[in-house]
Amino acid sequence: MLKVIEVLAESKKSWEDAAANAVATAAKTVRNIKSVNVQNLQATVEDDRIVKYRINAKISFVLE
Repeated sequence: MLKVIEVLAESKKSWEDAAANAVATAAKTVRNIKSVNVQNLQATVEDDRIVKYRINAKISFVLE
């Protein structure tokens, strides 16, 4: 059986890095992560430049 949690994450580098941050942070308290499903991409803009990349993601993991 799998359980799914929804998380928000951000990065100053890229959306891919934000997804990696989401998994790395979730892995501190959740074991057996099997997948991450990125659902929404957002960016914060300052002075006509992207300064933060943000994602909404669902992380699935196996229940013990």
